Amino acid sequence: MKLAIMQPYFFPYIGYFQLINAADRFILLDDVQYIRHGWINRNRILKPEGPGFSYISLQLASHTSRAMIKDIEVVSENGWKEKIVRQLDHYKKKAPYYKEVLDLLKTCFSCTETNIARFNGWCLQSVCSYIGIHFKTEISSQMNLDYSHVHAPGQWALRICEQLGGTEYLNPCGGMEIFNRKLYQSSNVSLQFMAPQIGEYNQSRGFFEPNLSIIDVLMFNSADETKSLLSKFTYA
Repeated sequence: MKLAIMQPYFFPYIGYFQLINAADRFILLDDVQYIRHGWINRNRILKPEGPGFSYISLQLASHTSRAMIKDIEVVSENGWKEKIVRQLDHYKKKAPYYKEVLDLLKTCFSCTETNIARFNGWCLQSVCSYIGIHFKTEISSQMNLDYSHVHAPGQWALRICEQLGGTEYLNPCGGMEIFNRKLYQSSNVSLQFMAPQIGEYNQSRGFFEPNLSIIDVLMFNSADETKSLLSKFTYA
């Protein structure tokens, strides 16, 4: 069984969805510490003008600096959803799938869940449904997993694989350095590191801004075109 494990990101880049599509099971890891300025509550879209990107962010309730992701709550009201929609307004004149993406966001933002992992899980599931790939929301803190033998960052995935019967673990290539291949081999779990090979798509301007949120990909690519991009990766 191919297993992938990632923290519950907010409208992540397309490589995240390549992992979802390639794995037999995809686990949202939320019983680890929340880190500010990561991807749990924000992501990047095109700036209205010029090169670079802007952030879209969902608003979080107050929490301690050592809070676990599973304890982070989304502010249910305060205008942040409307602000994100306004931030996307500049796509209207140049993105062929603007209306479809706005309809998708309405579905995502109709969720009344305030737990960040479950809210982001709903958004991920909505995007996957739109693209036409399978995604079942599985959240680590709800799975009664044993982490007593986790002694280093790269061991979380191994201990979860052992408990769930995973024989192959998929991970983005950016995290290769924290994994001990021999340790995984000793548990008969093979490691695969996926590197997206998407290339440039037409963002209707004279230069390309890479590694943006899936929202940007969907603005300029149909659901079928986006699905075809999910197979464009190599194993590092």
